[in-house]
Amino acid sequence: MKPFDWIVIGAGITGAALSYELARQGFSVLLLERHDRLRGSTRFGYGGLAYWSGTTDLTRQICAEGKAIHQTLSEELEADTQFRELDLVLTIAPDGDPEAITRSYAHFADPPRFVSVAEACELEPLLNPAAMAGALTVKHGHIAPEVTAQAYTQAFIRLGGTIQVEQASGLLRNQDAQVRGVICGEKTYSSANVAICAGALSRSLLRQSGISVPIYFTHAELIETPPVDVTLRTLVMPADTQRFQLEANASRADLDSLWDEPGHEPAPYILDAGAIQLKDGSFRIGQVSRVLTDPEAPVDAETSESEIRARVGTILPALKNLPGRWHHCLIAFSRDRLPLIGAIPGIEGVHLFSGFSNPLAIVPALARRFAQHAAGNPDELITQLAPDRFHPHS
Repeated sequence: MKPFDWIVIGAGITGAALSYELARQGFSVLLLERHDRLRGSTRFGYGGLAYWSGTTDLTRQICAEGKAIHQTLSEELEADTQFRELDLVLTIAPDGDPEAITRSYAHFADPPRFVSVAEACELEPLLNPAAMAGALTVKHGHIAPEVTAQAYTQAFIRLGGTIQVEQASGLLRNQDAQVRGVICGEKTYSSANVAICAGALSRSLLRQSGISVPIYFTHAELIETPPVDVTLRTLVMPADTQRFQLEANASRADLDSLWDEPGHEPAPYILDAGAIQLKDGSFRIGQVSRVLTDPEAPVDAETSESEIRARVGTILPALKNLPGRWHHCLIAFSRDRLPLIGAIPGIEGVHLFSGFSNPLAIVPALARRFAQHAAGNPDELITQLAPDRFHPHS
C-alpha cells in the first residue's frame, strides 16, 4: 500500500470529522478504527451541543463556528445527523442556592436563565417538583453522535479516503526517530503525518512509543434503554455539574505521574444525574464519572446502575425503572478543558486531536481549522490549542 499523507487513528466523531476535513483539503488519508462498530464515547454520548457555553474569546468563537456548521452539516454530508434544538433544563437541588448558581453561569456566551419550579415543570412535565428549588434553561443543540460519525465517514470515503478496521499498536519511526506511520500488529502503514484521535487511549498509545502527553480520562457510566413510550421533551442535567471539577482535581500537575500507572484513583467519583431521549425514543440516563488510571479497571456495574437509577429517579421518577442496560466508556479530557490539537513538540510527524471536554459542539469547527492549517494556511487559533501550551519552554 502506498504511503498516505495522513493516518488518523480513531474513527469516533473526532477522527471521522478530521479525516473528512483532511480529505477535503486534497490529502490522501487512511482512517484506522479498531472496532467494526464504535464502542467509545461517540457510541454512548448524550449528543448535546453546548454552543452557548463559551467563556473566552477563543471558546465563544469556536462554539459559534461549530453551531453554524452543525446547522448545515446534514446537507453537506448528505446524511441526517439528527440535528435539532432542545430546551436544556439544569435542575437546582432543593438545598441549592438559586441566586449563586445563576450567577455562576453569568460569564457564558448565552447565559441560561432562571425559571421557577412551576416553569421548569412546564418545560419538562416529567420533572419531580419536590426535587428542585428551581432550574436554569437555555436552548441546546443535539445530534445523534454515532450517526454523525458514520455520516462523516461515508462522506470521507466518497472523497477517496480509505478506512481500515485495525488496532494501532504503535508508531512507526525512522532512524531519526521521526514518526512515519503506524504499526498494527504485524502490519505497518506509512504516512507523512499521524493524527491521534484515540480519545482516552491516546495517552497509553503514545506512551508505548515513549511520548508523554498531558491527557487524561474518565470512566463514564450510563444506562441505555431501548425505544420506550415515555417522552422526555428536554435534556435534563444538574445545574451544579461536578464533572468539570472532577477533571480539574484529577489532572493537577503533581498527580500526573499516577496516570502512567494502573491502580490509582486521583479523585473520588461523582454522579451528575441527567437524561436525554434520542429521536428513536431510546434514553441515555446517567452518569457516573470515575478517574481510574487503568483504562481496563473493573467497575461494579450492578451497584453503579442502582445508584444511577435512584438519583435520576429522584429528579425524573418515570425513568427510574425503565428497561435498560448499564454501559461504560472512556472520555478524554485535558488540564484546562480545552482540547490538545497540533504537533507534539520535539517529535516530527505526530499530532494530537483529542482531549475534548465539550466535544460535539466544537469538533466540526476545529477539524476544519486543523485541516486548513495542515494545508498551509496558518491558523493562530489552532496554535493556541497546541499540546506544548502546558510546557512552553520544553
